Amino acid sequence: MPRVTFQPEGKTIDVRPGTTLLAAARQAGVAVRTRCGGVAGCLMCKVRVVDPSTVTPRTDAERRKLGDGADERLSCQTKATKDATVLVPEDPLKAAVRRQLERQKEEEEGGLW
Repeated sequence: MPRVTFQPEGKTIDVRPGTTLLAAARQAGVAVRTRCGGVAGCLMCKVRVVDPSTVTPRTDAERRKLGDGADERLSCQTKATKDATVLVPEDPLKAAVRRQLERQKEEEEGGLW
């Protein structure tokens, strides 16, 4: 059984062969954004695979949506064939909130001097 590790969360799960990275992420409790239900329609479930040889080749749907040269993969179309490490991008809304909190902290710390 392939073992999939999701970063930066560090969560790992063993999956059955043929399980998409999106399904594996859900099973591991890792949030991967999607709106189309896993049919390569929304392009929201993009991830990066550290070693591309550990997953299935690009599907036709992925090639049409992302092109051949992109480093990103659609988690709804990509299946682990060996132990794989997957980099999940930070949710844009969470990233915006985190940046705002960091700015506020810097301003507060800067005001103390």
